[in-house]
Amino acid sequence: MHASRRAAQNGATPALVTAFRFAIAALGGALALVLTSMSLLSLRVARQVITPANRRPDTRLLDLDTQAQTVTLQRTADTVLPGRYGLFTTGTESYVKVGTVLSADDETVTRKLLTHVGSGAHLAPDAAFSGWYFSHPDELHLDWTPELVGSAVGPCPAWRFPAGDGTTWVVQVHGRGTTRSEALRAVPVFHALGITSLVVSYRNDGEAPRSRTGTYALGATEWRDVDAAIGFARRRGARRVIVMGWSMGGAIALQLALNSAHRDAIAGLVLDSPVIDWRVVLDYQAGLMNLPQPVTRLAIDALGSEWGTAFTRTGSPIPFDRLDVVARADELRHPVLILHSDDDGFVPSDASHDLLAARPDLVELEAFEVARHTKLWNYDQDRWSHAISDWMRRHDLSGATADS
Repeated sequence: MHASRRAAQNGATPALVTAFRFAIAALGGALALVLTSMSLLSLRVARQVITPANRRPDTRLLDLDTQAQTVTLQRTADTVLPGRYGLFTTGTESYVKVGTVLSADDETVTRKLLTHVGSGAHLAPDAAFSGWYFSHPDELHLDWTPELVGSAVGPCPAWRFPAGDGTTWVVQVHGRGTTRSEALRAVPVFHALGITSLVVSYRNDGEAPRSRTGTYALGATEWRDVDAAIGFARRRGARRVIVMGWSMGGAIALQLALNSAHRDAIAGLVLDSPVIDWRVVLDYQAGLMNLPQPVTRLAIDALGSEWGTAFTRTGSPIPFDRLDVVARADELRHPVLILHSDDDGFVPSDASHDLLAARPDLVELEAFEVARHTKLWNYDQDRWSHAISDWMRRHDLSGATADS
């Protein structure tokens, strides 16, 4: 029986049947388009996670008063923070230091300039607010030497700050999307304890050599370059090594603690705003971007699977299970100090609390509020410094001074 006759018998006209078929086809096409769009978005997100990127503006410079030596910025959760910070910009200055908040309203924040800016200066409106503060080793007024650490990808630049008798070193590991200067804030704390600092670079960070793929592995391969730095320290007299990691540098430090050929020399870990489980971080950041859960799940699947490497160009899958140190907490053997703000805003502190719960025998957590991501030193330098110094002394990790 023809469709038109069946439709007539069922009370539907041929025109209605045709319209229905058209609607079904259109709906199927729309669904396919949605799925394709979601897939493309997921792959784009995945690619962004592992692609090194230049610093992006996150605020606007609204006014520069060279007479009063103040700067007015667009108000954000970071630009209104108390303390001392840095500001990346372009123009006659590329980086300036800012201090006290002088005034603030719902839209703007005016802060004191700690870098003198001349009357003829011109700064571009796009700016990036930073916790770096120190941008070069000379600013610390401590003896230092440039070094090159040989690694599988080539020579990785480092800064060495000698202290004490040279038998205890700290290797400083910066985070994702930044460079060695991020870690300079910690050097004076360890120097005062008689500990030599080695501030290192690693593959694809813009200072160390590029890997074959040129992408981050979120700590899964970068730890090998830092492991080479520990070997460098041992060859120059280090008998004990503390590893300090910032943000993704925390993930790298934890991989060292679990995998390093020099595990016997590692005496402890200090982690500032660390990534302890990447899936927690990626879920959180996807929420900030209002991404649908299926997009987030597909992005993580693409990063962690063989099929996804064709699109992400990582060369091999990201081993999220291996990078989940909460799940691997029973493998830890070294004391760990975590400094993390519960309103981090970028890397949530949940996994830090979870790691403390899993290994209270090894892990201590100094939980901050207000301080945001990797800006704990800037927000409360005294508390941050004392937390590290006290922990080091409790674990008998202070270095011997040259005079002792």
